[in-house]
Parts: sequence; structure tokens; C-alpha cells
Amino acid sequence: MEKLLEVAGLTKVFTLGSILSRVRITAVDNVSFHIKPGEIFALAGESGCGKTTAARIILGFEEPTSGDIVHRGKKDVESKNQKVWFTEGVQAIFQDPFETFNPLRRVDRYFFETVQNFRLARNKEEAIGLIEEKLNAVGLNYEEFSGRYPSEFSGGQLQRISIARALLTNPTLLIADEPVSMVDASLRMSIVNLFKKLKEESGVSVLYITHDLATAYYVSERIAIMFRGNIVEMGPVEKVLMDPKHSYTKLLRASVPEADPTRRWSERVSLSELEHEEYLRAGCKFAGRCPSAVEVCRCEVPTDTWVEDVLVKCHRYTGKYP
Repeated sequence: MEKLLEVAGLTKVFTLGSILSRVRITAVDNVSFHIKPGEIFALAGESGCGKTTAARIILGFEEPTSGDIVHRGKKDVESKNQKVWFTEGVQAIFQDPFETFNPLRRVDRYFFETVQNFRLARNKEEAIGLIEEKLNAVGLNYEEFSGRYPSEFSGGQLQRISIARALLTNPTLLIADEPVSMVDASLRMSIVNLFKKLKEESGVSVLYITHDLATAYYVSERIAIMFRGNIVEMGPVEKVLMDPKHSYTKLLRASVPEADPTRRWSERVSLSELEHEEYLRAGCKFAGRCPSAVEVCRCEVPTDTWVEDVLVKCHRYTGKYP
């Protein structure tokens, strides 16, 4: 099976606190997954689960403590002292489009600089043609874009412009970190549909990082659910979200608001914020909140187990659950 991107045993440990009271937090703990060419793969979980840290490592913004990243057959690190340019063909789209651009600088300057830096055009006329092509791909045109500042666009327009800028270099992989969380609800589906269009028409793969299971279900073929640095469930999105096996995935699934006026608000599940004790827990990180947890869950880390074509990190599937 061809793999565009493969992440194997990725681990990132942060040291917090002073010299006298240091705490080691494993923000990403032995994470492994792959993305196929022309696939949208979702990495989902609540805030603080480690999904953004994993993305930053893939993009080269953070150094991993251990693990390998292979992109198009090339490893990110050839030796300890030599970095290999493995991110060619990879572009990032970030959460807040207003932080992507300097408010005092015209947006089109970023495009012309990218064209110049990557030598994508021989003259200004060619550059404008290329920029217009990428703007058209995201539903915009050059006339409404040229000469304007970030404040003159809506959040949805600016996020589309961010995607158009990422497309200038014809990437094979987009890493989109919460790309719709800062966009009005009415515009979210237009951004998500844009990713589907890029995949279908241009064969672009997308690592779609989100806490929004509804858009993840709509846009992705496969999904990995993260909790406190671990992937706890991974597989086809239909099976993982419609028939979840891990208790945390069930909790996430239950927390998605449903358009059902007869459902009581008391039945909705609210997720807690980042808690150090869950990261530092010796056994299963979710044992403190899992309604099915037993003693083995609190003292032993569960192994990854395949149930048909779904990976689950839970003792109920390892044979150690009573």
C-alpha cells in the first residue's frame, strides 16, 4: 500500500516547572499513522490531546524526542547532525487566518513573495496568472483580492486566501490545524467542501486536525482519535464514529450536539480541560473518566489491538479485561 506520509512511534516530551520541581509531560506518546495519496485523514480530540504538537513536529516546528517521519520515502532526519528537506510538497493552514497575515501589509504581497522565492513565474504577468488560478480554485478572484489588507476580508475569505497561498507551490499534502474553528458556522462547510474538492480534482492529501467530529466525519475517509498524547482509536471514519469501541470515542461522540429537541440537556457530556494527572497517569490515561475502568486499567498501559480494521487502545480488547 502506497503511503504519502508515515509517522512511526512519534514521541515528544516536555519538561515543565523549575529545577527543583520539574515534571515531564509526554505530549505525544508513541503515535503512529499514515496518510495515502489523495486521502483526507482526520486527527481528532479535545484541546490539549497532543494533535497540534504532532502537526508541529511533522512541519518541523518542533523536534521530536523520538520517532520517525517519512514523507514520500524520505525521513525527516538522516543523522543527528543533518536535517533532510523532507517537507517539500507540504503546506500548512492554521487555525486563525487573521494571525497568518500582518494587518499592516497587503495580502497580495505574500503571494508575490512566494512566487518569487520558489521561482514559480518568469515575470509579473505570469505571477498574476498563477495567483488568479489558485484564487479561482478557492472561489475568489484577483480583482477582489489585489491591493487589500487583511482587515478588509471576512474570516471565511481570509481562510480561503490562506488555502490559495498554500496551493501556489502545488503541494501534495496540506496540514490543516483547526481550519474552521475561527470561521462562522455558516462558512465552515464551504471550507470543508473546498478540501474535498481539492482532493477530488487535484489529488491533494489533507491531514485534517480538529476537535469537531461533525466536520471530521463529513470530510475524512479515516480518523484517529487522540487522548492525552495517545491514539486511542483509529480506522475508517464510519466505523470509528458510528460504532465507537473506546470509551473516550464514545464520550466524544455523545458530546456532539444533535438536532433533537426531545433530548435532555442533562444527557449531553461535557469534556474537561487539560489535566496534568491524566498525562501522568501510570495506566490508561482515560481510566479516571472511563465508566468501564477496572484495576488493570489504572496500573497498566493497554496495547494497541486491531478489532477487524479498527485499532483500539483499550484493555477490553487485549484479553486482560475481566
